[in-house]
Amino acid sequence: MRRILSLFLAVPLTLAFGQDRSNAQANSGSVSAIDASTTPAKITLPPGTQIPLVLKQAISTKNAKPGDAVYAETNFPITQDDHIIIPAGTYVQGRITEVKRAGRMKGKAEILMHFTTLVFPSGYTTLLPGAVENVPGADSTHMKGEEGKVEHDSTKSKDAGTIASTAGTGATIGALATQSAKGAGIGGLAGAAAGLGYAMLTRGPDVMLPAGTSIQMVLQRPLELQEAKLNR
Repeated sequence: MRRILSLFLAVPLTLAFGQDRSNAQANSGSVSAIDASTTPAKITLPPGTQIPLVLKQAISTKNAKPGDAVYAETNFPITQDDHIIIPAGTYVQGRITEVKRAGRMKGKAEILMHFTTLVFPSGYTTLLPGAVENVPGADSTHMKGEEGKVEHDSTKSKDAGTIASTAGTGATIGALATQSAKGAGIGGLAGAAAGLGYAMLTRGPDVMLPAGTSIQMVLQRPLELQEAKLNR
């Protein structure tokens, strides 16, 4: 009798426990469904994506310093799966991280900048992992290394030309003054010394990026964008 009574009492408890477990699983499924529905859809642009920009202000190694802001905007739309992801006219902000002026006789001007913020026409703003890939719109410059540093071209031939020119002028003046080859040699040496002194006292040219310069930016890491905010 006692065994029958125990079995009779255990059945409702087992049924109640099973019902509570089913309810918990159902509630868990509902929470998962809610989480999935509220998670914003994202669009990801992969590393290496190139984005053409145009500078909105002039930059020069003559007066730029680390920490200065850089302002640009996209001048061509970036698409993915037949949809425009980044429209032309999207604002891009960055920072100058390194500046080096040209030395005297050696050392070329260099400037390094990174792009950090993307501002869409709707106002949607997101962080941007961008670096300079190329500067097709800048004269007498080239890219140095893989970190996006812009460097001025070498001026060694120009300095040599200056020294040669002043040497030739000095030789001519010496020859005319003394009417002799010795005078021409002395004049040539004096002219060469003057040219060398001028080169030593004069800095090399600065990197100049006028407003409107075309810059090719490249994504260094994936760029995640919220799809809903792109469609405003």
